[in-house]
Amino acid sequence: MKIAVLLKQVPSSESSLRLDPDKNWIQEDNITFAVNESDSYALEEALQIREKLGDSEIIVISLGPERASRTIREGLSKGADRGIHIVESFPYTSDPFEAASVLATVLKDENFDLILTGLQSDDIGTGQTGVILGEMLGMSTATLVMETELNGNDLRVKRELESGWFQWLSMKLPSCITIQSGINTPRYPSLKGIMGAKKKEIKTVSKEELTAKGALQSIKKVYIPQKTKRTEMIEGDTDQVAGQLTEILKRDIRVL
Repeated sequence: MKIAVLLKQVPSSESSLRLDPDKNWIQEDNITFAVNESDSYALEEALQIREKLGDSEIIVISLGPERASRTIREGLSKGADRGIHIVESFPYTSDPFEAASVLATVLKDENFDLILTGLQSDDIGTGQTGVILGEMLGMSTATLVMETELNGNDLRVKRELESGWFQWLSMKLPSCITIQSGINTPRYPSLKGIMGAKKKEIKTVSKEELTAKGALQSIKKVYIPQKTKRTEMIEGDTDQVAGQLTEILKRDIRVL
């Protein structure tokens, strides 16, 4: 079986984020980057599937700047066989649609049986790339996957729904699924794995060399929400107080 795992490099949760002067993105100086959390679970799931099936190849793919190669190396040190790095230079313009288009261009000739990616990225968090990619490659897709079962060409996945409900879904390979955090316990790279990763192949492709569809979304402004406190006295009889309170909840707080 041939398995692809998409890994994205994102600012770590421990980093102090500052906006750039134009408020288009964050200042990347002195930021520590890490593998996107749910992508780590996707990689671990791929490794466990290989351990169950035996003869399988795992390829990790990342779209990002030069520094994203460290994310690929981490995936290789955990047990992936080779990597593909699609280099995107700053400023980053890829939205989920364009990112999926670029990935599809690179991956279509690989003929993967299974593509795994995290549910969403910790920086943008749209949760769209994996679904769009599956559609572009003509694969069956599923999101919010909490468990997988493979039997020949059949794949069963357990999906997390709302209010504590779950759904078992049967689908045919090839498939593209997005993995929910908590599906497993990601492993740490071993010393042997770290040393071996240095010898594994990473294919580098420039995004500019690829035929891709243009972005449909763009970030207009990045800003820090302003916190304000305000006290408003409501006076009158019971009916007047209730009417004013209802209007405030609709107009200002917007919960009704």
